[in-house]
Amino acid sequence: MAKYLLLKHYRGAPASVNDIPMDQWAPEEITAHVQYMRDFANRLVETGEFVEERALAPEGTFVRYDGEGKPPVTDGPFAETKDLIAGFMLIDVDSYERALELAGELSAAPGAGGKPIHEWLELRPLWGEPLVITE
Repeated sequence: MAKYLLLKHYRGAPASVNDIPMDQWAPEEITAHVQYMRDFANRLVETGEFVEERALAPEGTFVRYDGEGKPPVTDGPFAETKDLIAGFMLIDVDSYERALELAGELSAAPGAGGKPIHEWLELRPLWGEPLVITE
């Protein structure tokens, strides 16, 4: 099994087919989209391929170590992850081909007008071992 990260972007990827921002959707369209995501994740739980998923809050801060004392914090001027990444899903699958299949299915979540978004998802394999072993 290999773990892959599916990243949902606000922007930065090519425009989706149904490219209407979520803040312009009707409440029932948002509900349908969230239900699709929930149903998709539940199917992966049943197959043992689901690891974790989360939507990300729009707030965020860059922090770095800069010597002793309080670390510097900034909101820019560079492109910020909080503006680019809307959420993620972590999957554990048998092959890259299976990861592609699932990413394609997730891309079809409904959006405005109930039509599939056909959004671009970034598919990234996890690399290396976790820093903390919890098992």
